[in-house]
Amino acid sequence: MLQFVRTFNMVIFWVITLTYLYQIVYLVVGLIARNKKSNYVPKKLHRYAAIIAARNEEAVIGELLKTLCAQKYPKHLLDLYVIADNCTDATADVARANGATVVIRNDLQKIGKGYALDYFFHQLEETYDGYFVFDADNLVDENFVMEMNRVFDQGYAAVTSYRNSKNYDSNWLTAGYSLWFLREACFLNHPRMLLGTNCAISGTGFLISHKLIEKHGGWPFHLLTEDIEFSVNCAVDGDRIGYAGGAVLYDEQPASFRQSWNQRLRWSKGFYQVITKYCWKLIGGILRGKRNAFSCFDMLMTVAPSIMLTFVCIAVNLFVLLTYAMEPFTWDAIRLYEETINSLWTTVRNFYLVLLMYGGLTLLSEWKVIRCPAWKKLLYVFAFPVFLLTYVPISIAALFQKVEWKPIKHSVNKTMDDMKE
Repeated sequence: MLQFVRTFNMVIFWVITLTYLYQIVYLVVGLIARNKKSNYVPKKLHRYAAIIAARNEEAVIGELLKTLCAQKYPKHLLDLYVIADNCTDATADVARANGATVVIRNDLQKIGKGYALDYFFHQLEETYDGYFVFDADNLVDENFVMEMNRVFDQGYAAVTSYRNSKNYDSNWLTAGYSLWFLREACFLNHPRMLLGTNCAISGTGFLISHKLIEKHGGWPFHLLTEDIEFSVNCAVDGDRIGYAGGAVLYDEQPASFRQSWNQRLRWSKGFYQVITKYCWKLIGGILRGKRNAFSCFDMLMTVAPSIMLTFVCIAVNLFVLLTYAMEPFTWDAIRLYEETINSLWTTVRNFYLVLLMYGGLTLLSEWKVIRCPAWKKLLYVFAFPVFLLTYVPISIAALFQKVEWKPIKHSVNKTMDDMKE
């Protein structure tokens, strides 16, 4: 049994290490080329529609629309649309008052942003070069559209943006979310862009070309994590996703553990759905060895439930420990106890330290743009690994629990001026 525990722990260690080693390259590239910006001058200012799928968002949607109206981009090239999706409040009225065209949708059977977007594209009569997709709680910098256009004009099928937070300083949960999204921008999407592989869409603040909407006949991505489903589909099909680091977006993170649990439960379930639907397509893309092979591998590692390997490692060692705790003490049993306890401690310690490293490097890299007192920044970075460790019970619950889309209540009604203070 002792040899089994040693072999098992070693196999888990090497599987995780070898499959995610490439992200160390991303980290190094992100650090070395942190301030590298594109000097590309777009040949065309494209015509866009900004789409906001909103359900009872009267408290925050007005500020987003104000920031879109304040863009340093020709007004006649940016139209604003709000999908009032099963709203029972004044979302539609606030949207109209702030210059948006409102599309009313009432469908309690097909719930979620993916269905709302698909409905919108089938209702839209005008044609644009591309479509921005926002959540109602977002705010965008005045150069957002211009910076996204700079990347889009290079021929990308979709473009994602730099995602910052409106409420980083609320508590350890909002800081955990925020550091994760900042790390995703700086040490995943930015290096991907520099290395010429596909970036990934994350939730909100992205741009998709009309050609891609036309290709899919609307928005057919309806899993619980439609953004990741879309990203994986692009990797499989060879459609390029770019990253605009100069396009800054702020959004609100859940501040209560209950809302955070519900949101991340949906994300975890959605990841399982994506891996179930696309696993063999991604593996096929890798084995074919074409230009998109590495993008397929990258997306496979993104959606693979790697945190479950950590859980399995802990669970097996605990099972062995508890089983042999009921046996009479022998020299072999003592050695087994030492091995399993050491393995448990090493697994949790390494998990914490690796995440602390990523959180710390992200904090130092983006220190100036994080709106939070210095002492809180330092305190919350030590809570970052704990935030991600809470994914373990969430991921387990998502395996067995039926999960449906639930709205997240937004109430942080900040302005762009507040973000600049």
